[in-house]
Amino acid sequence: MTFHRQLLNRLTSGEFPVDSALLARIDRAAHELEEAAGERDAATASVIAALEPIEHLARTTQPDGHEPLPAADQAALLAIAGGAKLHEHLLSGRMSVATASGTRIPYTHLQRLEAAGLVSRDTSHPVHAGQPVALTDAARAALADSRPPPTAAPASARPGAWPTAASRRR
Repeated sequence: MTFHRQLLNRLTSGEFPVDSALLARIDRAAHELEEAAGERDAATASVIAALEPIEHLARTTQPDGHEPLPAADQAALLAIAGGAKLHEHLLSGRMSVATASGTRIPYTHLQRLEAAGLVSRDTSHPVHAGQPVALTDAARAALADSRPPPTAAPASARPGAWPTAASRRR
């Protein structure tokens, strides 16, 4: 698309003398631009058609009736699962969760996860020293439910082997 558009712009810029050869080149470039736009639209339609079932599956609820975890909550819970502490900055008073992986989770996000019953914190420790934050059983269950089911590998597949022609056709 870009190539044909730039070619058409160059041809119509006034750089070339106007004659029948220039008009034929402009007509050919415009026709090729139309074809490229048609190919782009067809590719877009096929991608949208391929993504539609995936998006529909993502929008549906879990079999147990609960909404699926948003990606941000799932990432925060996975970071907290490795170990996390709520800290208060002594000078600014800002609070955030520091995880073992180095991720910082804002206090407002922690409050939302606590309200949903997904995390709990040990209030016996002072905040300025770091209160341990842990996942609840509900969070562990939600993380387990959000994992995609394992795909069954063909019986003839060996770990690390190239896929066979039969498995590529699926």
